[in-house]
Amino acid sequence: MNNIINLSFPAIGTELPADHNHRLCAALCNKLPHLHGLEGLAINTITGIPDKQGKIKLTHQSRLLLRLPVEAIAQVYSLTGQTLDVGGYSIQLGNPELQTLKSVDTLKARLVTIKGYTAPELFLGAAYRQLQELGINANIGILANDKGEPKRLTLKIRKYTIVGFSVVVSDLSSDDSIKLQVHGLGGKRRLGCGVFYPTVAVSQRQGGNRHAETAIS
Repeated sequence: MNNIINLSFPAIGTELPADHNHRLCAALCNKLPHLHGLEGLAINTITGIPDKQGKIKLTHQSRLLLRLPVEAIAQVYSLTGQTLDVGGYSIQLGNPELQTLKSVDTLKARLVTIKGYTAPELFLGAAYRQLQELGINANIGILANDKGEPKRLTLKIRKYTIVGFSVVVSDLSSDDSIKLQVHGLGGKRRLGCGVFYPTVAVSQRQGGNRHAETAIS
């Protein structure tokens, strides 16, 4: 049985760096040191409106989403009302909403990173193999950027830069949809990588094979 849930905290503030994942993880672990060892924890990127200058503007819909085992809720609930210092930017966490995982046929991850795979075609092959290892039969693609190219993203961790891609997986069965949300793809789950969630419908598909790039409206 699946025992993984989402805990969604309103993120109250003005702005954050667009690449804030490492600093967010550090801020959370500063408040709750035991998060370092909490098995099954994924910390998603806080949502906001990009300003095209390396920051996001927070809105009333901005959320910090923690994906974790249901039995671990009590270990993180004390974050409610806390103020986090995310690399010099301040946000306050509101009362969280408990969300069960939804079974949908299309899921998206903002950033998936697989060590050693930074070229789009090789990355897709590695990601597809990971799907197969999970027993998931579905289509996988890289989302396109404004120029119609594979959407390549980077994540900075101190002096290091991690490369990954925005990924969409479609034609999922009900069971496989939940399985992908539970397990994810690639690494760095605490840094928001490989965390899949429901997305809008695919409006364009380039190519006809299982590794086709996709664009979402």
